Amino acid sequence: MSARSDLSMKPEDVLRVELEVLRREHRDLDEATAALSVQSTSDQLTVQRLKKKKLKLKDHIRRIEDLLLPDIIA
Repeated sequence: MSARSDLSMKPEDVLRVELEVLRREHRDLDEATAALSVQSTSDQLTVQRLKKKKLKLKDHIRRIEDLLLPDIIA
């Protein structure tokens, strides 16, 4: 085996790492929107933008999960 193949990641491993990063970002946005929503002086436009970004992240997470765990019709 060459040193190059030892250092490279499989496409599935790359997707798993990306999935974890996206999940973490989604969690952070969830905490940020919750914190902003509690404040009486919060900017509702900012909250809406964060929620929209959170939904996009969720869609991206679902697409990666579908790639990693495809549905099998029995």
